[in-house]
Amino acid sequence: MRRPTIRSAAAALCLLACPLSVPAQTVSAQNRADPLKYPETRTTDVTDDYHGNVVADPYRWLEDTESKETAEWVAAQNRVTEAYLESLPQREPMRKRLEQLWNYERYGLPRPRGEHYFYTHNDGLQNQSVMYIADSLEAKRRVFIDPNQFSEDGTVALAGTAITDDGKYVAYALADGGSDWRTWKVRDVASGKDTDDVVRWVKFSSVAWLPDNSGFFYSRYSEPVEGAELTGTNENQRMYFHSLGSDQSEDDLIIERPDHPKWGFSPIVTDDGRYLVVQNWKGSEPKSQVFFKDLRRPDAEVQPLITGFDAEYDFVASVGDTMYFLTDHEAPRRRIIAVDTNAPQRDQWREVVAESEDVIQSASLFDETFYVDSLRDARSRVTRHTIAGELIDELALPGVGSVSGFGGRQDATETFFSFTNYVTPGAIYRVDLSDGSTSLWRQSEIAIDVDAFVTEQIFCTSKDGTRVPIIVTRRKDSKLDGTNQTLLYAYGGFNISLTPSFSPANAAWVDAGGVYAVANLRGGGEYGRQWHEDGMRLKKQNVFDDFIAAAEHLVQAGYTTKSRLGIRGGSNGGLLVGAVMTQRPDLFGACLPAVGVMDMLRYQKFTIGWAWVTEFGSSDEADQIENLLSYSPLHNLKPGTCYPATLITTADRDDRVVPGHSFKFAAALQAAQGCENPTLIRIETRAGHGAGTPVSKRIEEYADLWAFLQANLQD
Repeated sequence: MRRPTIRSAAAALCLLACPLSVPAQTVSAQNRADPLKYPETRTTDVTDDYHGNVVADPYRWLEDTESKETAEWVAAQNRVTEAYLESLPQREPMRKRLEQLWNYERYGLPRPRGEHYFYTHNDGLQNQSVMYIADSLEAKRRVFIDPNQFSEDGTVALAGTAITDDGKYVAYALADGGSDWRTWKVRDVASGKDTDDVVRWVKFSSVAWLPDNSGFFYSRYSEPVEGAELTGTNENQRMYFHSLGSDQSEDDLIIERPDHPKWGFSPIVTDDGRYLVVQNWKGSEPKSQVFFKDLRRPDAEVQPLITGFDAEYDFVASVGDTMYFLTDHEAPRRRIIAVDTNAPQRDQWREVVAESEDVIQSASLFDETFYVDSLRDARSRVTRHTIAGELIDELALPGVGSVSGFGGRQDATETFFSFTNYVTPGAIYRVDLSDGSTSLWRQSEIAIDVDAFVTEQIFCTSKDGTRVPIIVTRRKDSKLDGTNQTLLYAYGGFNISLTPSFSPANAAWVDAGGVYAVANLRGGGEYGRQWHEDGMRLKKQNVFDDFIAAAEHLVQAGYTTKSRLGIRGGSNGGLLVGAVMTQRPDLFGACLPAVGVMDMLRYQKFTIGWAWVTEFGSSDEADQIENLLSYSPLHNLKPGTCYPATLITTADRDDRVVPGHSFKFAAALQAAQGCENPTLIRIETRAGHGAGTPVSKRIEEYADLWAFLQANLQD
């Protein structure tokens, strides 16, 4: 059964005959008649002493995102940015094309429960996908939960669901305005109405029902201080059991560890109902511990099963007293092991599926067959193994790309997976678990000739000789003569793998004649634990070197030129863009840092920022400060330097990477800019870190981003 993992705890009306094309010379940052006039940003004399390093922080006041002065600054910046973007003739044609390309049906993976199937569907331009219920895969569906009815502007999102095994109840989570906070409610399937159950202040937690539907386990934080909901530190997560029909104040505390305020807990109930499995995480580090509770005994205590935080342990399934885990313990590319709850000592562990040259991403057990999803050079392959670990065969996939899914109970007769790549909209396949055969259930159709595109994987060599893969998507008729406007995207951190996936926004960019490239940098999970660790903490510069090498390779190989090369990344990827544009401002024509971690000296002081210390290091550690100062985007801007055209994006309700990061970086960049290249910030309202953003807002944002690139990526 596919479970929430530690890696996840710590996302057409007509076919145009020709691609959208707007002459690049129509508007540029260099030939605008009037130089941009930015709002004045007040500076202060704030300084901090970091282990003998005195560092100025003149824009500290912008961290107070709730103040009147900050609100006025945000409004003033948005006025300047909007005026600039409105002047671009590329903007409106791109918005219309994006609207066409986004207007296609999208389905979620079906989940059979009891006598029903549950799945999501979006007819194209709905702000939020609707959850449906049907009596069979082809039966007429009925609306079950429509989040578009929860707010007029579409900013309340359905952010999670948990369905009881018999399909009688659905717990569902709502996210308001992009915040990470979740409010869980319960809907009765028969009546279609909500019960009185409401569970609040949940963050970074799934929900696990008991088999008898009497209630569910979940984890939450204390209610934040008023006014600090989006900036206050999140610590001391506790796990509770909520009895159906009761008030949240009556919920039973299952586990808390005030002696370890940075610990978090993810609940899982085994399919046979025998055990509660608690996956114990610590910050963003994939290393974990496991606790369990015997649910057959009401008085049973939660007890440790795997301790030490020495590796990652993701629960896969259980059979009797044996639990199966996916782990990188003594296997950097991961393996599956069996642990007997009656003899959990490490010398009693049994290897089931051994480590191989591929990196295992996830595993599911159905009856006595494991389905194992692995990566080879960032591309998916799925193998089947006996419960003893012997290879049965490899599942036939429809092409080279990415798969996800394979969820369901261990006694299921069917499961589903999605397949996608950079030129293929998501397709959903059904797997007959009796023989492993697959059949297409739904294939999305989009208003574009995907046969006109080509995707190719190339490799570059980083500064220290490391081989780094790049996947490039372009029109087949594009020429490698250096004239292509090219966008390079990457992430490079937190053990996250970037695998091929379809995006209508990226399709619009390529359809307009652009080249879209994705680099798989160190820090990610594409090649296992070592690949990740080689991009962490004191080795973070490797990530930037990999990205710079990828950019230089695209130029040398004739895809583009420096002035026609744009870069983009979000969150940790926003940090990436900020770091490389300050290290190599000559290498790029335009930069799009999104919701980035820009102040590496103070990031740990807000919301869940402390959880990233294992990835970045912290200014609280004397041996880390010099490294952080060497690349922190905010602290490496040099006055008088000509920086590339830059459009920073963030949102006012981002409580993952608080917007103060982007505010301070924008103010400092505008003050440091030594030429007329625009340095703008676009601040979305009623939005957060990205998840659950309404389709309408996404279309508007990408129209702005792509028009900005088209206007500025010029010789």
